[in-house]
Amino acid sequence: MTARFLTLSDVAELLNIAPAQVYTLVRTGELPAIKIGARGQWRVEDKALEIYIQQLYSSTAKFVAQNPR
Repeated sequence: MTARFLTLSDVAELLNIAPAQVYTLVRTGELPAIKIGARGQWRVEDKALEIYIQQLYSSTAKFVAQNPR
C-alpha cells in the first residue's frame, strides 16, 4: 500500500531537491501541505504532489514555447 501522505524529506527525495527547498515551497503555499500532531509535522498528500508536478510540466512547456532558442 502506498502512503497517502509524505514527509517533506520524502518529497525532497522524490523531486531530487533539498528538504529545505520543499519546506520553502510549502511555506510559500506553492506546494499544498498540512500540519499534523502536537509537534506540527508537515505532510504533503501524494495527490497534491502529483498536481504540483503537472503544473510544473505545464509552466515549463509554456516557457519553452515562449522562449525558443
